[in-house]
Amino acid sequence: MFSSHAKIKIDRALYDRLAEIATVGGYSSAQEFVVHILEREAAQFNQADDDAEVEKQLRGLGYIE
Repeated sequence: MFSSHAKIKIDRALYDRLAEIATVGGYSSAQEFVVHILEREAAQFNQADDDAEVEKQLRGLGYIE
């Protein structure tokens, strides 16, 4: 059976640091914390793309120069 999760390798020192932060932050695991961070960062890229598209449309309509 195949896992639905991909694996990413990171430096052990970084993982240990993330695990400590996750514990202090109330996350159940370092994995949960890392997934949350990655989802948040990915959303920012999507927002930037959306903002650029809105600006392009507004320029096309003549609302902004």
